[in-house]
Amino acid sequence: MNNQINDAPLTLRDVAAAAGVSLATADRVINGRPGVSAKTALKVHEAVQRLGFRPLAAAAELARSRSWRFAVVLPGGGNRFMLDIADNIRAQADWFRARRIAVEIVETDVFDADTLAAELSMLPGRFDAVALVALDHPRIRAAIDDLVEGGMAVVTLVSDAPSSRRQHYVGIDNIAAGRTAGSLVGRFLGPPRIGEAGKVEPGGAVGIVTGSGSLRDHAERRFGFGQVLAEEYPHLIRLPPVEGRDDPDRNRDLVRRMLADSPDLVAIYNTGEGSVGIGEALAEAGLARKILCVGHELTPATRRMLLDGTFAALVAQDPGHEVRSMARVLHALVTGQEIVAAQEHIRVQVILRDNLP
Repeated sequence: MNNQINDAPLTLRDVAAAAGVSLATADRVINGRPGVSAKTALKVHEAVQRLGFRPLAAAAELARSRSWRFAVVLPGGGNRFMLDIADNIRAQADWFRARRIAVEIVETDVFDADTLAAELSMLPGRFDAVALVALDHPRIRAAIDDLVEGGMAVVTLVSDAPSSRRQHYVGIDNIAAGRTAGSLVGRFLGPPRIGEAGKVEPGGAVGIVTGSGSLRDHAERRFGFGQVLAEEYPHLIRLPPVEGRDDPDRNRDLVRRMLADSPDLVAIYNTGEGSVGIGEALAEAGLARKILCVGHELTPATRRMLLDGTFAALVAQDPGHEVRSMARVLHALVTGQEIVAAQEHIRVQVILRDNLP
């Protein structure tokens, strides 16, 4: 039965209101896109029947009037790579405007599960889609699932939460990135020395500085790095990872302690940001350019450290490509378009002083 009481044509907003769901959720159900629970979908279909709504007749009206709201949840603070991500989002303003998309950057502490989960809980009703730097934690996976259940499109950015219901991950293969870093360390240090008795001599200790044990990109990088060292360079002794939360001051203190505790230290691998602190600690000890350093991401600071030899190599990703990919994927998800996998593949790059862009 049609309960319309005036001559104005029904719209999808009327269906959403009748079903008690968001416009984005109603749109996903009508167009047969995934990410909506069976219970919620049933509410929408019942509202369609009750109102006598004809989706095809309303499609043109919807296309003319529809606008979208995207949120991008990034770490707060001075993480230079994440600032580059934010800058590239702003640089895409014309692309978003042409598609009637309003974008808001939300900064929070992504290292803290309670803080990040609370931030995510405030997004429904304000946004149609979200991209977030995800913490791989039960609370965050549950928060992501709640967003998808409510009809939002959810994409993880840079760091994934693959067991959640997020629809897409935008970022590099971080295990491959870690393996690349391991190969660089092993090859720069050279093959093991064979002692007089024909035994392999220990090659020294390798320190690992990481942002967080719960950020999946850091965890996968450590895993890939460890794989290569264990398989191909077993003479190198991996020290237990130390967590600096991508903070230069923390990283400086951690490396000071590492130097004091491990006089046989020959290399340091930094899985994230805060490389400046590592360089400062080495310079204080007179060990800059004497201890091999490999890190991630090309920033003004890491560029300088490549040029002066403090860091030998960087394993990097293109923040501009990631932002463009994130924008295309979110837009495809909310409009029901196809995601072109080859276009959204983010490459792992190796940057040396000799090939600085």
